[in-house]
Amino acid sequence: MNKSLLTGAALAVLATIIWSGNFIIARKVIHEIPPVALAFFRWLTASLIMIPIGWKQLRKDFPEIKKNMPYFFYTALTGVTLFNTFVYVAGHYSPAINLALIGTTSSPIISILLARIFLGEKVTAMRVAGLTLCIAGILYLLSQGSLQRLITLQFGKGDAWVLLGAFAFAVYNILVRKKPPTIGASSFLLTVFWMGTLLLLPAYLVESAAAPPVVWDGYLLGVILYLGLGTSVISFLCWNAAIARLGAARTALFGNLIPIFSSLEALLILQEKITYIHIISGILVITGLVIANISTLKVNR
Repeated sequence: MNKSLLTGAALAVLATIIWSGNFIIARKVIHEIPPVALAFFRWLTASLIMIPIGWKQLRKDFPEIKKNMPYFFYTALTGVTLFNTFVYVAGHYSPAINLALIGTTSSPIISILLARIFLGEKVTAMRVAGLTLCIAGILYLLSQGSLQRLITLQFGKGDAWVLLGAFAFAVYNILVRKKPPTIGASSFLLTVFWMGTLLLLPAYLVESAAAPPVVWDGYLLGVILYLGLGTSVISFLCWNAAIARLGAARTALFGNLIPIFSSLEALLILQEKITYIHIISGILVITGLVIANISTLKVNR
């Protein structure tokens, strides 16, 4: 493996490590800050950080952005406003391990199905096999390995919220594929971040009127900085740089590391228990995602 590929792999792993912490925070700060406020200040921070990075490109691309304002509205709504907000709401009801396993594995499944419906992408036999394994792993987790629970399966509040978040992110992934090619990556992110933050503002104001005021301290400010700078800016930049070196298909496979890192962090930081159910479910879904992407990987080599 040459230096460029090694660098790409390292950048992809770094991005997944940082992203995995998002699920830990979703669970850890449930008593310190309400979910919409957490999402709002995360994206406000990210939007401010992106200004010096993307402003020059934004000025150049603004006429094209203005023409595609409906596209940016829906992209920001799904990828910024809804996705992580739903994950943070889910954190009030489900353990971080569940959030990571369900959120990071159901979204690619939904993306493949939506791409077939709306983009006409082919679903190969390998993808069907991979999706079947993924679905089996998710159902195994939700039913806790019990056939009786599976027959009478009912989604818990946290499971339902994180699935809604996964659906929103899947829609975002489809929309990203339709990004106008004349718009640069940094101006795209800057526009999506700011628009998504502004769309969050009304919900934040409603929540603030009903919830107790947030007590800010160094710890909570550090959390917001980690989310805004780390999971929203650094991870995206690392991921995009990895794609440039490895290609989109190879890079996508590294996303399977997120539930693994999240599970380890949940064990070490939150003292959550990793049971055989989590292990079996994780093996099933990660194997399924790898199988589902093998054909794409071969094509893009």
